[in-house]
Amino acid sequence: MEKLPKHIAIIPDGNRRWAKKKGFLPWVGHRFGVKSLEQILKAADDLNISCLTIWGGSYDNLTKRPEKETKFLKEIYRLHFKRLLKNKNIYKKKVRVDVFGRWQEVLSERVKKPIIEAIEKTKSHDQHFLNFLIGYNGTDEMMDSIKKIAKSARKEANLEITPELVKANLWTKNLPPVDLVIRTGVEGDPHNSNGFMMWDTSDSQFYFTETLWPDFSQEEFQEAIESYAKRERRLGA
Repeated sequence: MEKLPKHIAIIPDGNRRWAKKKGFLPWVGHRFGVKSLEQILKAADDLNISCLTIWGGSYDNLTKRPEKETKFLKEIYRLHFKRLLKNKNIYKKKVRVDVFGRWQEVLSERVKKPIIEAIEKTKSHDQHFLNFLIGYNGTDEMMDSIKKIAKSARKEANLEITPELVKANLWTKNLPPVDLVIRTGVEGDPHNSNGFMMWDTSDSQFYFTETLWPDFSQEEFQEAIESYAKRERRLGA
């Protein structure tokens, strides 16, 4: 494919709705969502996508939903990162794993352990980048950036506020701009949520689909990328 996106960000929506339609408890959908994620990670690897970002859960998802669901979801994080640590491709292809958000505030030490280990063991990798947003809201990220800049301004009276300065104070400061955002589970209301990566998606292309995340296939992932390749990016012009 000629015009591959360098950075794809995915909002994997629809796990709970999928589970309800199947007659399962709502949070069981997250387990099937992980199976879909593993297939998409393989497809991205096959296509040699250099940077992939997955929204694994907002801060509200992890603090305001029923305790049974959040406990189930957190255990899925723990098991997923344990599997990542054993994935030989992560080391062979020099994939750097990173996690952004307020995850350290809301996850237990037991759940954080494999996440921290994955980050530490891959921090020197520089060929591919796999990012997870956990306990993440875009508004939180931007507010935190503003607070950091305000603190710097108190120390440096003539501090110049530039786009570069804003980017340098984001949690995702080391990530490239997002070329393509894929959002699943859209039922007639294509939209963003919680200011999702608002700075890095300012010029992104969007692919919306009604397909619920557990049903999102490698084939549709390919379709989303082919759709991107056919578009002309105007970048605000």
